[in-house]
Amino acid sequence: MMSDDAPRLFAGDAEIERLGEGLVARDLAREDWTHEAHLAATTYLLLRRRDLDLDAELPGLIRRFNESVGGVNDDSQGYHDTITKVFLAGIRHYLATTGEGASLAETVNGLLQSDMGRRDWPRRFYSEERLSSVAARRGFVVPDLAPLP
Repeated sequence: MMSDDAPRLFAGDAEIERLGEGLVARDLAREDWTHEAHLAATTYLLLRRRDLDLDAELPGLIRRFNESVGGVNDDSQGYHDTITKVFLAGIRHYLATTGEGASLAETVNGLLQSDMGRRDWPRRFYSEERLSSVAARRGFVVPDLAPLP
């Protein structure tokens, strides 16, 4: 039996490629932009779009996408810099610790089923107060509970 926390897994690479390129082109539907889609698109961009400097460009990609579907990036909603950068570090850590040769879907599904793919993974490093702060939303803040891997 699946729990409510079980991630939606991907059947193949094409859906992940669509999410990654759709983020860049800002042509995804708002309902496509789930937690799993965030991680899948970022993994795709890290592995297949080496022409992008995600440390510099991912914040703008997400902000512009949010705005393209009517979202707002302000002090309480939309883009969250610390969460984005924690997951970006987590994805890089996951990729560095898994072997080469898996398909994109196998890689993303493995990530989603790992600790680093869990929605609450940043809360292992941050108190709720720090992670939900405006400062954390607007810029990266260092963890207050444990260091990032």
